[in-house]
Amino acid sequence: MKFSVLIANYNNGKFFMDCYESILAQQYTNWEAVIIDDRSTDDSVEVIKKIIGDDDRFKLYENDANYGVGVTKARLIEYSTGDVCGYLDPDDSISPNALKSAVEVLQKKKDVVLTYSRLAKCDQNLNILKEFTAAMQVPNGQKAFFNFPIQIAPFVAFRRDVYLKGPRINPELKIAEDQDLYYKMYEVGKVHFINQTDYMYRAHAGGISQNDNKGKSYQYYARAIWEAMQRRNLKVINGKPVPASYSDPQEIFDLLEYQNRMPFRIKKRITTLLQKLFS
Repeated sequence: MKFSVLIANYNNGKFFMDCYESILAQQYTNWEAVIIDDRSTDDSVEVIKKIIGDDDRFKLYENDANYGVGVTKARLIEYSTGDVCGYLDPDDSISPNALKSAVEVLQKKKDVVLTYSRLAKCDQNLNILKEFTAAMQVPNGQKAFFNFPIQIAPFVAFRRDVYLKGPRINPELKIAEDQDLYYKMYEVGKVHFINQTDYMYRAHAGGISQNDNKGKSYQYYARAIWEAMQRRNLKVINGKPVPASYSDPQEIFDLLEYQNRMPFRIKKRITTLLQKLFS
């Protein structure tokens, strides 16, 4: 299996060396790294070109305009040639066994279409501050699963051929384009949690989740959930009607508030355990 590491860059060339070195350090060696620069306004392209040199495993493309992360991440899948894809932001890094662990699961479990592990929040120098302990195996095959609260998070790997056969990422869902991807893959196969920390998320002022899009992320996330409800033909959630049109993000989250409560969480844990025992 060839693994395509997908990198959407915008003004983060200054951090790219750590990302680059973490890819070179991978125990799994059958990979390519596909990079698209979304018309950076700094010297990112020159910096990245200098770092990757003539290593043909790295492929660098440039958008002809600034389209945003949704469009860019969708294009990355189209430009890739691997059997498996996984996103890595240019200001972050992954552990040496991140690719190997994902490929091993996907080779062994043919019904798994997406794997995910655990991320760690780091400071600007990639020193770990806190691990994302909420990451764990979620129950498969549940029409009302919307990753709420969030448990599926990077590092995520998914089968490219399965993705290409179904609905593509909605490029309008800035920031929440990852959730959109998770829902669409979840709808066509099983997801599998790898119990290890693979993704080092660098918190800094220029990061995408710290920029001007952050204020809209709440709306994007809710929109991705509502679109998933429509695809799954859900008319009612926990006894409450699903709105026929999307307008208010809080209306969507109110529908799912019961999934934060202890009775639901206990039921979800039991379902997950039973699925693991009988899989």
